[in-house]
Amino acid sequence: MKLKDHLVFLFYQIIIGRLFLLIIYQENLLMDTLQEFFKQYPYVGYIIKMVAVICISYISYFITKRYVVKTMATLIIKSKTKFDDALFQEGPLRRIAYLAPLIVIFSSANLFPFAEEIIQKISMAVFWWLLLFLAGALLTGLNEIYTHSDVSKGRSIKGYIQVIKILIYLIGGTVIISSLLGRSPLIIFSSFGAMTAVLLLIFRDTILSFVTSLQISSNDLVRVGDWIEVPKYGADGDVVDIALHTIKIQNWDKTFTIIPTHKLIEETFKNWRGMQLSGGRRIKRAIYIDIESVRFCDDAMVEKFKRVKILKDYVVRKEEELKKYNEEQGVDPDVLINGRRMTNIGTFRAYIVAYLKNHKKIHQGMTFIIRQLPPCETGLPIEIYVFTNDTAWANYEDIQADIFDHLLAGMSEFDLRIFQNPTGRNFEKLAGSIAK
Repeated sequence: MKLKDHLVFLFYQIIIGRLFLLIIYQENLLMDTLQEFFKQYPYVGYIIKMVAVICISYISYFITKRYVVKTMATLIIKSKTKFDDALFQEGPLRRIAYLAPLIVIFSSANLFPFAEEIIQKISMAVFWWLLLFLAGALLTGLNEIYTHSDVSKGRSIKGYIQVIKILIYLIGGTVIISSLLGRSPLIIFSSFGAMTAVLLLIFRDTILSFVTSLQISSNDLVRVGDWIEVPKYGADGDVVDIALHTIKIQNWDKTFTIIPTHKLIEETFKNWRGMQLSGGRRIKRAIYIDIESVRFCDDAMVEKFKRVKILKDYVVRKEEELKKYNEEQGVDPDVLINGRRMTNIGTFRAYIVAYLKNHKKIHQGMTFIIRQLPPCETGLPIEIYVFTNDTAWANYEDIQADIFDHLLAGMSEFDLRIFQNPTGRNFEKLAGSIAK
């Protein structure tokens, strides 16, 4: 290296060194000035520190929410499992962003010596409060996962989840109070013994509902999705939610009935689950026959019935049975009341049996009875007691209506009449006949 270059290099070193010393000197001078200023006006320094802590807290919250939580959300969405999706949707992971500013505030408490202990206590209280909400959201997410799983099978665990939440909030609240008061949580818990009566009074409905939830679950009385009827509360529809304190029922008119859980056990209710699981739904309805239209069958009627496809075998078999019986008993056939004879009402009942035995929508493996009830002021009831093989409400009503449409329209073929109280049309005909 030439002498000229050495001199230039030495010159720059001197210049840079002087500048560096000058900066250090100015910095020290500035720091001394600031310290002197803060000694004279201490509250200004605390305000500046507070603003700085607030800014750093917000920046930490923004960075955590914008990058950390967003990255976690991306990974969760891309994962194949549904567990983490439910947890993210319910909020536990989203609340992680609040931890960053909380840590900054707690760590900066020593900047404010006069309020260091208060800031730390409040920070710890907020920290526990945040943990409580995280735990609650976690339990809600677990319940959501369970509800959409095949394991649930209509059994709700929402009531148990709510009980666990209450216990967690109770314990967490005690820890928060103890941290604020600077006392041990055991001391606060020990004081609850004297408050037992008050707590029982406050949590009376919760305790009753919890016991009822245990009974409902252990005895499998009600599940989500069951069709139940609770006459006292006007509820008739599907159970859509079973919580600790309430059971929510969506009625068939799309309204909702909310029943306290412990009231469900106290009152009578009907659960239609057995019908739905059996695969058959009962039809129990009677046709009221005008007794004046009941009579013995003559030969013309018997021949007419033989032409009915599903009645032919019955009529032929019955005719031979009656003929044999009357011959053995030596019955005089000229007197109708002697011996045994076919009647139009009996043949109609046999027709109903044959018709329903051949009906594709009638469950042949369940109770099947076509019976005659005692006569009354509204005629002679012929009751149909069978089960359809379709339990859907709309389909069931269609099947039932089709059956009775056919039977009511076909009664005239048996010379039978439906009993019906006189109407205005009947009186009009009567008045017309009298006038003539």
